[in-house]
Amino acid sequence: MANLDLLSIGDANLDVFIEPSESESLCRVDTKECFIAFSYADKIPVKSLEFSIGGNAANNAVGTRRLGVNTAAVLTLGDDSTAKQIIEALEKEGVDLTYVIQQPSTKSNFNVAITYTGERTIFSHKSPRSYEFPVQLPKVPWAYLTSMGDSFRPFYNHLSDWLIKNPEVKLGFNPGSRQMRAGLDQLTNIMKLTHVIFVNKQEAEKLTGFESKPKVTKELLMKLSGLGPKAVVITDGSNGSYVFDGNKSTHCGVLPVDAHERTGAGDAFGSGFLAALIKGKSYAEALMWGTANSSSVIGYVGSQRGLLTEMDMGVWLERGKSSGVVIEEI
Repeated sequence: MANLDLLSIGDANLDVFIEPSESESLCRVDTKECFIAFSYADKIPVKSLEFSIGGNAANNAVGTRRLGVNTAAVLTLGDDSTAKQIIEALEKEGVDLTYVIQQPSTKSNFNVAITYTGERTIFSHKSPRSYEFPVQLPKVPWAYLTSMGDSFRPFYNHLSDWLIKNPEVKLGFNPGSRQMRAGLDQLTNIMKLTHVIFVNKQEAEKLTGFESKPKVTKELLMKLSGLGPKAVVITDGSNGSYVFDGNKSTHCGVLPVDAHERTGAGDAFGSGFLAALIKGKSYAEALMWGTANSSSVIGYVGSQRGLLTEMDMGVWLERGKSSGVVIEEI
């Protein structure tokens, strides 16, 4: 694919979504924690079963590609049937696979998600691997770095060096759960090279050590910005999304849609937001693109079925206007 706009860097996996017929939720009154309960040592009937390609980088690659961005995936996969399915799905979407590496005699990532009342509980298996940094990455306008397994550090170090040598490349950064657990010390170099970071409210609070109650405040946005990124994006579920560009803070409300299943909502938001920036839109417009994309995705099972095309995006942006979604400075 000539003239690449974006490198989507991270992981891909195969997801299976299970909707049990017999289950119930148990919630504690004191802590408001909720649990899904099954009968022990029983055979649980399954109402529906769906397979889908997922993983943050794969979701971003497909999401941005559908919105007209020339995207290449930078992935290290196993050498198995799961990898074959991932590659076929990405190829079908028109994602450039030049920088996809398959390691011999290794397995690919696999998730099992139990869906229940619109939410999902995920059993995640990331196969042990060393992530291979491609010998020659092309200079592109944007790179998007996201979740990797426990052995992410050497790859992140290589990427930091590459970004320093190629300062014209803008980095979008969406740390995964393993990066969050590793702590801020392990992310400092990348954070300082980040053009825009994408996190939810809980992740922003963990990175900054600052609690923002009950909603995202300008202070939380500024504290996150103080860690290095030129712009910060924080999503907060039904409270909407926020962006701070180092000067101005903007909030976008949500579309009034019911969630069927929330897997991939964050990735959809990120790919919509990033595609808008790549196409020269403002941060405020990018918030709306992200909101529309995530609103569509939660209407389907899996993280990619509901990702919008360029044509769909226009329809959803009009829907946002007619629904009274407000974008305002805070």
